[in-house]
Amino acid sequence: MVLTMRYMVMFGQRVHQSISYFCYISRSLCDRSFRDDGGDNGCEVNDSFPKGGSLKLDFDSAMHMDPTATLPEMSIVGIHDSDENGSQEDFSHQQRVFNDVRFDADRILEILHQDEPGFDVRLALDELQLGLSTFLVREVLKRILKTINHTNRNRSAKLSYKFFVWASLQSNYSHTSNTYHLLMSIFANCQEWKAMGRLVDQMTEYGLPTTARTFNILICAFSEAGMRRRLVERFITSKTFNYRPFKHSYNAILHSLLAVKQYNLIEWLYRQMLVNKHSPDVLSYNILLCAKYRLGKLLEFQTVLDEMLRSGFFPDFHTYNILLHVLGKDDKPCEALKLLNHMREVGCEPNILHFTTLMDGLSRAGNLVACQYFFDEMVRKGYMPDVVCYTVMITGYIVAGELENAQKMFDEMIVKGQLPNAFTYNSMIRGLCMAQKFEEARAMLDEMESRCCSPNFIVYRTLVANLRNAGKQHEAYKVVEQMVKKGHYIHLRSKLEGYVKESRRRNVYK
Repeated sequence: MVLTMRYMVMFGQRVHQSISYFCYISRSLCDRSFRDDGGDNGCEVNDSFPKGGSLKLDFDSAMHMDPTATLPEMSIVGIHDSDENGSQEDFSHQQRVFNDVRFDADRILEILHQDEPGFDVRLALDELQLGLSTFLVREVLKRILKTINHTNRNRSAKLSYKFFVWASLQSNYSHTSNTYHLLMSIFANCQEWKAMGRLVDQMTEYGLPTTARTFNILICAFSEAGMRRRLVERFITSKTFNYRPFKHSYNAILHSLLAVKQYNLIEWLYRQMLVNKHSPDVLSYNILLCAKYRLGKLLEFQTVLDEMLRSGFFPDFHTYNILLHVLGKDDKPCEALKLLNHMREVGCEPNILHFTTLMDGLSRAGNLVACQYFFDEMVRKGYMPDVVCYTVMITGYIVAGELENAQKMFDEMIVKGQLPNAFTYNSMIRGLCMAQKFEEARAMLDEMESRCCSPNFIVYRTLVANLRNAGKQHEAYKVVEQMVKKGHYIHLRSKLEGYVKESRRRNVYK
Protein backbone atom coordinates (compact mmCIF):
# COMPACT_ATOMS: atom_id res chain seq x y z
CA MET A 1 0.00 0.00 0.00
CA VAL A 2 2.85 2.36 0.90
CA LEU A 3 4.60 1.55 -2.35
CA THR A 4 1.39 2.19 -4.27
CA MET A 5 0.89 5.58 -2.60
CA ARG A 6 4.54 6.54 -3.26
CA TYR A 7 4.12 5.60 -6.94
CA MET A 8 0.96 7.68 -7.21
CA VAL A 9 2.72 10.71 -5.71
CA MET A 10 5.68 10.32 -8.09
CA PHE A 11 3.32 9.83 -11.02
CA GLY A 12 1.38 12.95 -10.06
CA GLN A 13 4.58 15.00 -10.04
CA ARG A 14 5.54 13.61 -13.43
CA VAL A 15 2.11 14.45 -14.86
CA HIS A 16 2.39 18.01 -13.54
CA GLN A 17 5.84 18.37 -15.09
CA SER A 18 4.57 16.98 -18.40
CA ILE A 19 1.62 19.38 -18.52
CA SER A 20 3.86 22.37 -17.72
CA TYR A 21 6.43 21.31 -20.28
CA PHE A 22 3.97 20.71 -23.07
CA CYS A 23 2.15 23.98 -22.45
CA TYR A 24 5.58 25.53 -23.06
CA ILE A 25 6.56 23.39 -26.02
CA SER A 26 3.20 23.86 -27.76
CA ARG A 27 3.69 27.62 -27.61
CA SER A 28 7.21 27.28 -29.03
CA LEU A 29 5.87 25.22 -31.95
CA CYS A 30 3.74 28.17 -32.98
CA ASP A 31 6.45 30.77 -32.33
CA ARG A 32 8.00 31.56 -35.70
CA SER A 33 10.39 34.15 -34.27
CA PHE A 34 13.48 31.97 -34.78
CA ARG A 35 15.83 34.54 -36.28
CA ASP A 36 17.24 34.27 -39.78
CA ASP A 37 20.74 34.87 -38.44
CA GLY A 38 20.64 31.52 -36.66
CA GLY A 39 19.70 32.91 -33.24
CA ASP A 40 18.39 30.58 -30.58
CA ASN A 41 15.69 32.72 -28.92
CA GLY A 42 17.66 32.86 -25.72
CA CYS A 43 17.71 29.11 -25.06
CA GLU A 44 20.89 27.83 -23.52
CA VAL A 45 22.45 24.66 -24.80
CA ASN A 46 25.84 23.02 -24.81
CA ASP A 47 28.45 25.39 -26.23
CA SER A 48 29.26 22.86 -28.91
CA PHE A 49 25.70 22.88 -30.24
CA PRO A 50 25.66 24.19 -33.81
CA LYS A 51 23.46 26.84 -35.32
CA GLY A 52 22.65 26.64 -39.00
CA GLY A 53 21.13 28.39 -41.97
CA SER A 54 17.51 29.07 -42.79
CA LEU A 55 17.02 27.62 -46.28
CA LYS A 56 13.46 26.28 -46.61
CA LEU A 57 12.71 23.24 -48.76
CA ASP A 58 9.61 21.35 -49.84
CA PHE A 59 9.18 18.15 -47.91
CA ASP A 60 7.33 14.92 -47.45
CA SER A 61 7.62 14.03 -43.80
CA ALA A 62 9.15 10.75 -42.70
CA MET A 63 5.65 9.72 -41.63
CA HIS A 64 4.64 9.63 -45.29
CA MET A 65 7.75 8.26 -46.93
CA ASP A 66 7.48 5.33 -49.18
CA PRO A 67 7.13 2.25 -46.94
CA THR A 68 10.17 0.68 -48.52
CA ALA A 69 12.18 3.50 -47.06
CA THR A 70 11.34 2.59 -43.48
CA LEU A 71 9.94 -0.91 -43.38
CA PRO A 72 10.38 -4.05 -45.47
CA GLU A 73 7.58 -4.60 -47.98
CA MET A 74 6.99 -8.05 -46.58
CA SER A 75 8.48 -10.28 -43.92
CA ILE A 76 10.80 -12.98 -45.15
CA VAL A 77 10.12 -16.08 -43.13
CA GLY A 78 13.21 -18.22 -42.80
CA ILE A 79 13.14 -22.00 -42.76
CA HIS A 80 14.41 -23.11 -39.36
CA ASP A 81 14.96 -26.73 -40.30
CA SER A 82 18.53 -27.75 -39.52
CA ASP A 83 18.44 -30.16 -42.48
CA GLU A 84 20.15 -28.23 -45.29
CA ASN A 85 18.84 -30.62 -47.95
CA GLY A 86 15.30 -30.22 -46.68
CA SER A 87 15.58 -26.44 -46.94
CA GLN A 88 16.86 -26.75 -50.49
CA GLU A 89 13.96 -29.03 -51.39
CA ASP A 90 11.46 -26.55 -49.95
CA PHE A 91 13.03 -23.74 -51.97
CA SER A 92 12.98 -25.84 -55.15
CA HIS A 93 9.32 -26.68 -54.59
CA GLN A 94 8.44 -23.01 -54.17
CA GLN A 95 10.35 -22.15 -57.32
CA ARG A 96 8.44 -24.80 -59.27
CA VAL A 97 5.13 -23.41 -57.98
CA PHE A 98 6.10 -19.87 -59.03
CA ASN A 99 7.12 -21.07 -62.48
CA ASP A 100 3.87 -23.02 -62.92
CA VAL A 101 1.81 -19.98 -61.93
CA ARG A 102 3.65 -17.75 -64.37
CA PHE A 103 3.19 -20.30 -67.15
CA ASP A 104 -0.54 -20.65 -66.45
CA ALA A 105 -0.93 -16.86 -66.26
CA ASP A 106 0.68 -16.56 -69.70
CA ARG A 107 -1.83 -19.07 -71.12
CA ILE A 108 -4.79 -17.27 -69.55
CA LEU A 109 -3.71 -13.85 -70.80
CA GLU A 110 -3.12 -15.25 -74.30
CA ILE A 111 -6.76 -16.38 -74.38
CA LEU A 112 -8.10 -13.12 -72.92
CA HIS A 113 -6.30 -11.11 -75.59
CA GLN A 114 -8.12 -13.14 -78.26
CA ASP A 115 -11.47 -11.82 -77.03
CA GLU A 116 -13.38 -10.77 -80.14
CA PRO A 117 -16.97 -11.24 -81.39
CA GLY A 118 -17.44 -14.94 -82.10
CA PHE A 119 -14.70 -16.09 -79.74
CA ASP A 120 -15.91 -17.77 -76.53
CA VAL A 121 -13.42 -16.75 -73.83
CA ARG A 122 -15.08 -18.80 -71.10
CA LEU A 123 -15.06 -21.98 -73.17
CA ALA A 124 -11.39 -21.48 -74.10
CA LEU A 125 -10.49 -20.96 -70.43
CA ASP A 126 -12.45 -24.06 -69.44
CA GLU A 127 -10.49 -26.12 -71.95
CA LEU A 128 -7.24 -25.26 -70.15
CA GLN A 129 -8.49 -27.37 -67.21
CA LEU A 130 -6.51 -25.36 -64.70
CA GLY A 131 -6.40 -25.91 -60.97
CA LEU A 132 -7.30 -22.35 -60.01
CA SER A 133 -5.69 -20.73 -56.95
CA THR A 134 -5.77 -17.26 -55.40
CA PHE A 135 -2.12 -16.92 -56.31
CA LEU A 136 -2.87 -17.51 -59.99
CA VAL A 137 -5.87 -15.16 -60.05
CA ARG A 138 -3.82 -12.41 -58.44
CA GLU A 139 -0.98 -12.93 -60.92
CA VAL A 140 -3.33 -12.49 -63.90
CA LEU A 141 -5.04 -9.41 -62.44
CA LYS A 142 -1.72 -7.82 -61.47
CA ARG A 143 -0.41 -8.22 -65.00
CA ILE A 144 -3.51 -6.59 -66.44
CA LEU A 145 -3.22 -3.74 -63.92
CA LYS A 146 0.40 -3.07 -64.92
CA THR A 147 -0.41 -2.72 -68.61
CA ILE A 148 -3.35 -0.27 -68.38
CA ASN A 149 -2.98 2.97 -70.31
CA HIS A 150 -5.37 5.56 -71.77
CA THR A 151 -5.75 3.61 -75.03
CA ASN A 152 -6.62 0.17 -73.62
CA ARG A 153 -8.43 0.96 -70.36
CA ASN A 154 -11.92 0.07 -71.62
CA ARG A 155 -10.71 -3.28 -72.94
CA SER A 156 -8.67 -3.92 -69.78
CA ALA A 157 -11.72 -3.39 -67.58
CA LYS A 158 -13.78 -5.72 -69.75
CA LEU A 159 -11.18 -8.52 -69.89
CA SER A 160 -10.38 -8.40 -66.18
CA TYR A 161 -14.07 -8.59 -65.27
CA LYS A 162 -14.67 -11.50 -67.66
CA PHE A 163 -11.80 -13.40 -66.09
CA PHE A 164 -12.96 -12.48 -62.57
CA VAL A 165 -16.48 -13.79 -63.24
CA TRP A 166 -15.16 -16.98 -64.88
CA ALA A 167 -12.86 -17.63 -61.91
CA SER A 168 -15.75 -17.21 -59.44
CA LEU A 169 -17.62 -20.05 -61.19
CA GLN A 170 -14.81 -22.58 -60.81
CA SER A 171 -15.13 -25.36 -58.25
CA ASN A 172 -12.91 -25.32 -55.15
CA TYR A 173 -12.17 -21.64 -55.59
CA SER A 174 -13.58 -18.48 -53.99
CA HIS A 175 -12.49 -14.88 -54.36
CA THR A 176 -10.87 -13.21 -51.35
CA SER A 177 -10.92 -9.56 -50.30
CA ASN A 178 -7.49 -9.20 -51.92
CA THR A 179 -8.68 -10.34 -55.34
CA TYR A 180 -11.60 -7.91 -55.07
CA HIS A 181 -9.12 -5.17 -54.22
CA LEU A 182 -7.08 -5.94 -57.33
CA LEU A 183 -10.14 -5.73 -59.56
CA MET A 184 -11.16 -2.49 -57.83
CA SER A 185 -7.70 -1.07 -58.57
CA ILE A 186 -8.11 -2.03 -62.22
CA PHE A 187 -11.54 -0.36 -62.34
CA ALA A 188 -10.08 2.74 -60.65
CA ASN A 189 -7.36 3.02 -63.32
CA CYS A 190 -10.01 2.47 -65.99
CA GLN A 191 -12.30 5.12 -64.41
CA GLU A 192 -15.14 2.65 -63.87
CA TRP A 193 -16.47 4.30 -60.69
CA LYS A 194 -19.90 2.66 -60.59
CA ALA A 195 -18.37 -0.78 -61.12
CA MET A 196 -16.16 -0.19 -58.08
CA GLY A 197 -19.22 0.52 -55.96
CA ARG A 198 -20.90 -2.66 -57.17
CA LEU A 199 -17.83 -4.68 -56.15
CA VAL A 200 -18.06 -3.33 -52.60
CA ASP A 201 -21.75 -4.29 -52.50
CA GLN A 202 -20.82 -7.74 -53.72
CA MET A 203 -18.16 -8.14 -51.04
CA THR A 204 -20.77 -7.29 -48.39
CA GLU A 205 -23.29 -9.66 -49.96
CA TYR A 206 -20.79 -12.55 -49.89
CA GLY A 207 -19.70 -11.82 -46.32
CA LEU A 208 -16.20 -10.65 -47.17
CA PRO A 209 -14.83 -8.01 -44.79
CA THR A 210 -14.16 -4.55 -46.18
CA THR A 211 -10.85 -3.35 -44.78
CA ALA A 212 -8.71 -0.24 -44.69
CA ARG A 213 -7.33 -1.34 -48.07
CA THR A 214 -10.86 -1.32 -49.54
CA PHE A 215 -11.41 2.15 -48.18
CA ASN A 216 -8.06 3.48 -49.43
CA ILE A 217 -8.65 2.31 -53.01
CA LEU A 218 -12.05 4.00 -53.10
CA ILE A 219 -11.02 7.25 -51.42
CA CYS A 220 -8.10 7.64 -53.87
CA ALA A 221 -10.37 6.99 -56.85
CA PHE A 222 -13.08 9.49 -55.92
CA SER A 223 -12.10 13.08 -56.61
CA GLU A 224 -15.33 14.88 -55.65
CA ALA A 225 -15.47 16.00 -51.99
CA GLY A 226 -19.16 15.06 -51.66
CA MET A 227 -18.50 11.52 -52.89
CA ARG A 228 -15.65 11.14 -50.42
CA ARG A 229 -17.78 12.23 -47.49
CA ARG A 230 -20.55 9.84 -48.45
CA LEU A 231 -17.96 7.08 -48.70
CA VAL A 232 -16.64 7.86 -45.21
CA GLU A 233 -20.18 7.83 -43.78
CA ARG A 234 -20.86 4.50 -45.44
CA PHE A 235 -17.76 2.86 -43.97
CA ILE A 236 -18.41 4.20 -40.48
CA THR A 237 -21.80 2.52 -40.39
CA SER A 238 -20.77 -0.63 -42.27
CA LYS A 239 -21.16 -3.81 -40.24
CA THR A 240 -18.62 -5.65 -42.39
CA PHE A 241 -15.86 -3.04 -42.07
CA ASN A 242 -12.94 -4.80 -40.35
CA TYR A 243 -11.11 -2.11 -38.43
CA ARG A 244 -8.83 -4.12 -36.17
CA PRO A 245 -6.49 -3.30 -34.42
CA PHE A 246 -8.10 0.12 -33.99
CA LYS A 247 -10.34 1.04 -31.08
CA HIS A 248 -13.26 1.86 -33.37
CA SER A 249 -14.00 2.52 -37.03
CA TYR A 250 -13.39 6.26 -36.70
CA ASN A 251 -9.73 5.69 -35.87
CA ALA A 252 -9.37 3.17 -38.70
CA ILE A 253 -10.74 5.68 -41.21
CA LEU A 254 -8.75 8.57 -39.74
CA HIS A 255 -5.61 6.45 -40.13
CA SER A 256 -6.53 5.60 -43.73
CA LEU A 257 -7.21 9.25 -44.58
CA LEU A 258 -3.78 10.18 -43.20
CA ALA A 259 -2.15 7.56 -45.43
CA VAL A 260 -3.72 9.14 -48.53
CA LYS A 261 -3.15 12.73 -47.31
CA GLN A 262 -6.81 13.71 -47.03
CA TYR A 263 -6.21 16.28 -44.32
CA ASN A 264 -9.41 18.31 -44.77
CA LEU A 265 -11.46 15.12 -44.53
CA ILE A 266 -9.63 14.26 -41.30
CA GLU A 267 -10.82 17.53 -39.77
CA TRP A 268 -14.38 16.92 -40.92
CA LEU A 269 -14.43 13.32 -39.67
CA TYR A 270 -13.02 14.33 -36.29
CA ARG A 271 -15.91 16.79 -35.86
CA GLN A 272 -18.37 14.06 -36.84
CA MET A 273 -16.75 11.77 -34.31
CA LEU A 274 -17.38 14.27 -31.51
CA VAL A 275 -20.96 14.92 -32.65
CA ASN A 276 -21.63 11.18 -32.48
CA LYS A 277 -20.29 11.05 -28.88
CA HIS A 278 -17.16 9.03 -29.69
CA SER A 279 -14.25 10.05 -27.48
CA PRO A 280 -10.85 10.49 -29.16
CA ASP A 281 -7.79 8.67 -27.85
CA VAL A 282 -4.06 9.24 -28.34
CA LEU A 283 -4.18 7.85 -31.89
CA SER A 284 -7.05 10.19 -32.83
CA TYR A 285 -5.16 13.18 -31.47
CA ASN A 286 -1.90 12.17 -33.20
CA ILE A 287 -3.64 11.96 -36.57
CA LEU A 288 -5.39 15.29 -36.03
CA LEU A 289 -2.07 16.90 -35.06
CA CYS A 290 -0.53 15.65 -38.32
CA ALA A 291 -3.45 17.04 -40.32
CA LYS A 292 -3.35 20.44 -38.64
CA TYR A 293 0.37 20.78 -39.27
CA ARG A 294 0.06 19.65 -42.88
CA LEU A 295 -2.65 22.24 -43.44
CA GLY A 296 -0.44 24.93 -41.93
CA LYS A 297 -2.83 25.53 -39.03
CA LEU A 298 -0.21 26.07 -36.32
CA LEU A 299 -2.53 27.78 -33.83
CA GLU A 300 -5.03 24.93 -34.14
CA PHE A 301 -2.14 22.48 -33.78
CA GLN A 302 -1.41 24.05 -30.39
CA THR A 303 -5.12 23.92 -29.47
CA VAL A 304 -5.30 20.20 -30.25
CA LEU A 305 -2.18 19.51 -28.20
CA ASP A 306 -3.62 21.44 -25.23
CA GLU A 307 -6.97 19.63 -25.59
CA MET A 308 -5.18 16.28 -25.63
CA LEU A 309 -3.41 17.07 -22.34
CA ARG A 310 -6.57 18.41 -20.68
CA SER A 311 -8.36 15.18 -21.64
CA GLY A 312 -5.82 13.18 -19.65
CA PHE A 313 -3.85 11.80 -22.60
CA PHE A 314 -0.11 12.19 -22.57
CA PRO A 315 2.28 12.06 -25.52
CA ASP A 316 3.23 8.62 -26.70
CA PHE A 317 6.03 7.38 -28.94
CA HIS A 318 4.30 8.78 -32.06
CA THR A 319 3.33 12.12 -30.53
CA TYR A 320 6.97 12.82 -29.72
CA ASN A 321 7.87 11.86 -33.28
CA ILE A 322 5.37 14.39 -34.66
CA LEU A 323 6.63 17.15 -32.37
CA LEU A 324 10.25 16.47 -33.31
CA HIS A 325 9.39 16.62 -36.99
CA VAL A 326 7.60 19.95 -36.54
CA LEU A 327 10.50 21.43 -34.57
CA GLY A 328 12.99 20.14 -37.14
CA LYS A 329 11.07 21.43 -40.13
CA ASP A 330 10.64 24.81 -38.45
CA ASP A 331 14.42 24.87 -37.87
CA LYS A 332 14.26 24.94 -34.07
CA PRO A 333 17.12 22.65 -33.01
CA CYS A 334 17.35 24.15 -29.50
CA GLU A 335 13.72 23.32 -28.75
CA ALA A 336 14.20 19.85 -30.25
CA LEU A 337 17.14 19.24 -27.93
CA LYS A 338 15.01 20.25 -24.95
CA LEU A 339 12.26 17.89 -26.08
CA LEU A 340 14.71 14.99 -26.37
CA ASN A 341 15.94 15.69 -22.84
CA HIS A 342 12.34 15.88 -21.59
CA MET A 343 11.57 12.51 -23.16
CA ARG A 344 14.37 10.94 -21.15
CA GLU A 345 13.14 12.62 -17.96
CA VAL A 346 9.66 11.09 -18.32
CA GLY A 347 10.98 7.63 -19.15
CA CYS A 348 10.55 7.67 -22.94
CA GLU A 349 14.08 7.13 -24.24
CA PRO A 350 14.46 8.59 -27.77
CA ASN A 351 15.38 5.95 -30.32
CA ILE A 352 16.72 5.95 -33.85
CA LEU A 353 13.32 6.80 -35.36
CA HIS A 354 13.03 9.97 -33.28
CA PHE A 355 16.53 11.12 -34.26
CA THR A 356 15.93 10.29 -37.92
CA THR A 357 12.62 12.17 -37.99
CA LEU A 358 14.27 15.22 -36.43
CA MET A 359 17.18 15.09 -38.88
CA ASP A 360 14.75 14.73 -41.78
CA GLY A 361 12.96 17.91 -40.74
CA LEU A 362 16.20 19.82 -40.15
CA SER A 363 17.67 18.72 -43.48
CA ARG A 364 14.54 19.92 -45.27
CA ALA A 365 14.97 23.22 -43.45
CA GLY A 366 18.54 23.36 -44.76
CA ASN A 367 20.22 23.14 -41.34
CA LEU A 368 22.76 20.44 -42.13
CA VAL A 369 25.10 21.48 -39.33
CA ALA A 370 22.35 20.68 -36.80
CA CYS A 371 21.66 17.44 -38.68
CA GLN A 372 25.26 16.36 -38.25
CA TYR A 373 25.14 17.29 -34.57
CA PHE A 374 22.13 15.08 -33.90
CA PHE A 375 23.59 12.32 -36.07
CA ASP A 376 26.74 12.34 -33.91
CA GLU A 377 24.65 12.58 -30.75
CA MET A 378 22.64 9.54 -31.78
CA VAL A 379 25.84 7.53 -32.36
CA ARG A 380 27.21 8.73 -29.02
CA LYS A 381 24.05 7.39 -27.33
CA GLY A 382 24.85 3.97 -28.77
CA TYR A 383 22.42 3.84 -31.71
CA MET A 384 23.71 2.43 -34.98
CA PRO A 385 22.43 4.56 -37.91
CA ASP A 386 20.36 2.47 -40.33
CA VAL A 387 19.87 2.85 -44.08
CA VAL A 388 16.99 5.33 -43.64
CA CYS A 389 19.04 7.52 -41.33
CA TYR A 390 21.99 7.57 -43.73
CA THR A 391 19.67 8.27 -46.66
CA VAL A 392 18.20 11.30 -44.88
CA MET A 393 21.69 12.71 -44.34
CA ILE A 394 22.84 11.95 -47.88
CA THR A 395 19.71 13.49 -49.40
CA GLY A 396 20.17 16.63 -47.30
CA TYR A 397 23.73 17.07 -48.53
CA ILE A 398 22.73 16.44 -52.15
CA VAL A 399 19.92 19.03 -52.02
CA ALA A 400 22.41 21.53 -50.56
CA GLY A 401 24.85 20.80 -53.39
CA GLU A 402 27.42 19.21 -51.06
CA LEU A 403 28.22 16.11 -53.11
CA GLU A 404 31.55 15.52 -51.38
CA ASN A 405 29.93 15.25 -47.94
CA ALA A 406 27.19 13.04 -49.39
CA GLN A 407 29.83 10.74 -50.90
CA LYS A 408 31.63 10.51 -47.54
CA MET A 409 28.38 9.54 -45.83
CA PHE A 410 27.63 7.02 -48.59
CA ASP A 411 31.07 5.41 -48.23
CA GLU A 412 30.74 5.37 -44.43
CA MET A 413 27.42 3.53 -44.47
CA ILE A 414 28.89 0.78 -46.64
CA VAL A 415 31.93 0.44 -44.35
CA LYS A 416 29.53 0.20 -41.39
CA GLY A 417 27.68 -2.65 -43.08
CA GLN A 418 24.53 -0.71 -44.06
CA LEU A 419 23.61 -1.53 -47.67
CA PRO A 420 22.15 1.43 -49.60
CA ASN A 421 18.57 1.04 -50.84
CA ALA A 422 16.97 2.41 -54.01
CA PHE A 423 16.25 5.76 -52.33
CA THR A 424 19.88 6.15 -51.26
CA TYR A 425 21.07 5.44 -54.78
CA ASN A 426 18.47 7.79 -56.23
CA SER A 427 19.85 10.66 -54.14
CA MET A 428 23.44 9.88 -55.11
CA ILE A 429 22.58 9.58 -58.81
CA ARG A 430 20.76 12.89 -58.61
CA GLY A 431 23.77 14.51 -56.95
CA LEU A 432 26.21 13.15 -59.54
CA CYS A 433 23.97 14.45 -62.33
CA MET A 434 23.77 17.88 -60.66
CA ALA A 435 27.59 17.89 -60.70
CA GLN A 436 27.56 16.92 -64.41
CA LYS A 437 29.18 13.56 -63.58
CA PHE A 438 26.89 11.54 -65.85
CA GLU A 439 29.26 8.62 -66.46
CA GLU A 440 29.60 8.09 -62.71
CA ALA A 441 25.82 8.32 -62.35
CA ARG A 442 25.33 5.60 -64.94
CA ALA A 443 28.03 3.49 -63.29
CA MET A 444 26.16 3.79 -60.00
CA LEU A 445 23.06 2.38 -61.69
CA ASP A 446 25.12 -0.70 -62.59
CA GLU A 447 26.57 -0.83 -59.08
CA MET A 448 23.08 -1.10 -57.58
CA GLU A 449 22.43 -4.52 -59.03
CA SER A 450 25.89 -5.75 -58.06
CA ARG A 451 24.83 -5.01 -54.47
CA CYS A 452 21.53 -6.87 -54.97
CA CYS A 453 19.54 -3.62 -55.01
CA SER A 454 17.11 -3.51 -57.91
CA PRO A 455 16.56 0.02 -59.29
CA ASN A 456 13.00 1.27 -58.91
CA PHE A 457 11.24 3.44 -61.48
CA ILE A 458 12.17 6.62 -59.58
CA VAL A 459 15.87 5.85 -60.08
CA TYR A 460 15.43 5.34 -63.82
CA ARG A 461 13.30 8.48 -64.09
CA THR A 462 15.87 10.58 -62.20
CA LEU A 463 18.73 9.48 -64.44
CA VAL A 464 16.74 9.77 -67.69
CA ALA A 465 15.35 13.20 -66.77
CA ASN A 466 18.79 14.59 -65.88
CA LEU A 467 20.39 13.20 -69.05
CA ARG A 468 17.52 14.65 -71.04
CA ASN A 469 17.85 18.09 -69.43
CA ALA A 470 21.59 18.07 -70.19
CA GLY A 471 20.84 17.44 -73.88
CA LYS A 472 22.13 13.86 -73.74
CA GLN A 473 19.16 12.21 -75.43
CA HIS A 474 21.19 9.31 -76.82
CA GLU A 475 22.45 8.36 -73.36
CA ALA A 476 18.94 8.73 -71.97
CA TYR A 477 17.62 6.26 -74.55
CA LYS A 478 20.39 3.84 -73.59
CA VAL A 479 19.20 3.89 -69.98
CA VAL A 480 15.64 3.15 -71.12
CA GLU A 481 16.90 0.26 -73.26
CA GLN A 482 18.90 -1.08 -70.32
CA MET A 483 15.78 -0.95 -68.15
CA VAL A 484 13.73 -2.86 -70.72
CA LYS A 485 16.48 -5.40 -71.36
CA LYS A 486 16.55 -6.27 -67.66
CA GLY A 487 12.77 -6.65 -67.66
CA HIS A 488 12.16 -3.69 -65.34
CA TYR A 489 9.06 -1.47 -65.67
CA ILE A 490 8.46 -2.40 -69.30
CA HIS A 491 4.90 -1.08 -69.03
CA LEU A 492 6.34 2.38 -68.22
CA ARG A 493 8.78 2.46 -71.13
CA SER A 494 6.62 4.84 -73.18
CA LYS A 495 6.49 7.27 -70.27
CA LEU A 496 10.29 7.50 -70.03
CA GLU A 497 10.67 7.75 -73.79
CA GLY A 498 8.09 10.52 -73.73
CA TYR A 499 10.37 12.54 -71.44
CA VAL A 500 13.22 12.21 -73.93
CA LYS A 501 11.07 13.12 -76.95
CA GLU A 502 9.63 16.15 -75.18
CA SER A 503 13.15 17.38 -74.44
CA ARG A 504 14.13 16.92 -78.08
CA ARG A 505 11.10 18.96 -79.24
CA ARG A 506 11.97 21.76 -76.81
CA ASN A 507 15.55 21.88 -78.11
CA VAL A 508 14.32 22.09 -81.73
CA TYR A 509 12.16 25.15 -80.99
CA LYS A 510 14.83 27.01 -79.03
